[in-house]
Amino acid sequence: MVRVGAGVVDITPPAGLAMTGFGARTEPATGAHDRLTARALVIGDTAVVVADVLGIDAAMSARIRARSGLDERAVVVAAVHNHGGPVSMAGRLGAEAEPNFLQMLEDGCVEALRMARETACECSLHFGYGAEPGIGKNRRHADGPIDRKLPVLIARNAGGEALAVLTSYACHPVVLDATNLLWTADYPHFLRAEVEGYFPGAVAVFLTGCAGDINTGHTAQASMSLAANPARTYTEAERIGRAIARSVCEAVVEPVMVEKTAFAEAMTLLDFERREAESLPELVRQWSMAADEAEGPQKVIFRAWAAWAHRFAEDPLLPLQARVSAMRWGGVGLAALPGEIFSQTALDIRTLMGLPGFVICYADDNPGYIPPAPEYAHGGYEVDEAHRYYGLPASFAKGSAERLVEAAAHALEQAGKGAKTA
Repeated sequence: MVRVGAGVVDITPPAGLAMTGFGARTEPATGAHDRLTARALVIGDTAVVVADVLGIDAAMSARIRARSGLDERAVVVAAVHNHGGPVSMAGRLGAEAEPNFLQMLEDGCVEALRMARETACECSLHFGYGAEPGIGKNRRHADGPIDRKLPVLIARNAGGEALAVLTSYACHPVVLDATNLLWTADYPHFLRAEVEGYFPGAVAVFLTGCAGDINTGHTAQASMSLAANPARTYTEAERIGRAIARSVCEAVVEPVMVEKTAFAEAMTLLDFERREAESLPELVRQWSMAADEAEGPQKVIFRAWAAWAHRFAEDPLLPLQARVSAMRWGGVGLAALPGEIFSQTALDIRTLMGLPGFVICYADDNPGYIPPAPEYAHGGYEVDEAHRYYGLPASFAKGSAERLVEAAAHALEQAGKGAKTA
């Protein structure tokens, strides 16, 4: 038995705020399809809190962990990475963040953690993998790697009732397209509702797996268009969410013996490299001219790129510090990485984990895409362009994903040592 608690806080902002997730979308939200939430799960002396936003930056993550009431190293602050939410990181995501919402987001995560700590009770843990629902597709390569694991961890109280269900799946929460103007958690909303209906009284916590190159089948370039796609609707998001949820609910789980929970973190530096052929001042000129001649979404994109080039024209390429963390709950592990991580990196970490569990990203920062070294030869949005939307000075240098794997290996090793010392 181990003490487990869960908390849910509504963080839905009012209509009228800028939305994020699509470079071409400039209209503000007109309302809410479903409520955005911050959900926390405390297991022993560890905790995970995840919010329905595109990303939470390192500075806010650090403040949330410092306010958590737990050891800061024992807390993971993650984002669902839905593309139907407000701007959640200052200076990133192509639009100005609303300060009041940023404070609501931070306070909501802290409150969810407080609720989870204060309601914790003795529980048994049960773990297994759900059947792969066949939803995620590698959007860069038809035969590319996919992390198909669907881990399920259920906490049951002394009466055998499910208190919380933690699950994860690697697929971009971006079923809805750029024409959507309603706040939504996308398919995770429907997934959580289905799980909570199957386990009455339980809190469903969904962590997005390493989905940097995985979605339901459209290209990343689709975010640059306002053309409506009849396959990207709330009806489809519901179908996908409920399909994944069925695999969660039907998963065969076994009891987990937990003598001690354990945690560790590892810090590493990620370098940048400029992949643009021209100088940034020259690109300011070119993209400004292109914006003058373009119409519709292309005008928006060129203006944003010109503003990015002007912002970083004089800045040096200083490395970014990244946090990778690991947790052990008996024979179940969790590895949490920042940014948009590709499937191959997740598979590499699963190989070295040496135990079943969760490999997630969008955790403790979201500085954009961090592709494995072989992907640089293929270029594309994730390698060559996305850093402009994320407000970073350049792409991450080749080898950055591999540094994260090394950091994850170190954190997992240290957490393993902690788990063995009662």
